Formats: sequence, structure tokens, C-alpha cells
Amino acid sequence: MNRRRHRRRARNRLPVSGWYLALLAVTGAQRLQELAVSRRRERGIQGRHAASRTYPLMVAAHVALFALPPIEIAALRRRPRAPLLWIGLLAGATALRLWSIQSLGRHWNVRAVVPSDLRPVETGPYRWIRHPNYLAVSLEFLALPLAGGAWFSALALSAIDAAVLADRIRHEERLLAEVPGYQRAFGTKARFIPGLF
Repeated sequence: MNRRRHRRRARNRLPVSGWYLALLAVTGAQRLQELAVSRRRERGIQGRHAASRTYPLMVAAHVALFALPPIEIAALRRRPRAPLLWIGLLAGATALRLWSIQSLGRHWNVRAVVPSDLRPVETGPYRWIRHPNYLAVSLEFLALPLAGGAWFSALALSAIDAAVLADRIRHEERLLAEVPGYQRAFGTKARFIPGLF
């Protein structure tokens, strides 16, 4: 009986839950795998870098996404509220991001290099919006910290991500406008939410 209580108390003293660290590890491993895929694809693309200016800040924001929440949780003794809700949102956002990557095929890459031979992709989630991948990433920036109870990290990192994406999208769309057929395919589509925004 005393041993069980002691174990329970020791578990309660852990600054960050084991399940949350596992969630960060799985999500981080997925990101690293995607980075490797992106690097392979970039080697074969002839084109211009749409996001070269903001890429270092984007990398820093993604590193902070995995570093800041556990620090906040440990330092401020945060506890998650409705973690299943946020894990569900994270799972949905990740599925949307993977669907977007799969739809773009060999043209997807993290630096947003626009190939000179690009043809507009109108399949998958691109049927309804221009930037489903960026929508998914924005939702992940909110859901991953909140799943562990790190609401300050969620707000701060979401604001940084929004600033990075605003600049990145502006430059990327400037290059995409030069792609034959892009304006016809996407000129009337919303960026993130069909019919709204």
C-alpha cells in the first residue's frame, strides 16, 4: 500500500507527463522524416525559393514548438485541460498536412521552391482551398502545446507562426501567379477556409 502511494506521488512530481513527451517525440520524428524527404525532392527541382527569407525563422519556430511547451509545463507546473480534444485536433491537422503533402507529390518541399515546370495541383484538399498545408501547420502550433497544458506557448508560438506564414505566403503566391493556369485554378479560392478566408 505504501509503495503504491509512493509511486503515485513520484509520478505526480514528474514535471512533464510521459505521454506528452511521447507525443512530442512521435511528432518530432515525423517532422524530421519529412525534412529528409523534402531535401531529396529539392535536389531535383529547378526553380526559385519562395520562402528563403523567412525559412530560418520558420525553422526556429518549429524547434521552439518542441522545446518551449515542456519547459513551460515543468517551470509553471501546468496540467492539461481536455487533452483528448487537443490530441484529436492535432491528429486531424496532421492528417490534413499529410494529405496536402501527398497531393502535391514530388513538388512538395519545406522551402516552398516553385518548380519552373509546375502545373497547378487541384486534387485533394487543394480542391477547396489554396493553402491546406499551412492551415494544418497553424492548427498543430495551437494543438501540440495545448495538449500538454502549455497555453502560453500555444499563444506565443501561434503568433510567431502566423507572422512567418504571412510573409511566406505573400512571396510564394507572387511566384505561383507566374505559373500558367494558377490564377484560373486558384484565383477565386480562399486561402484557408472555403468561402470565408
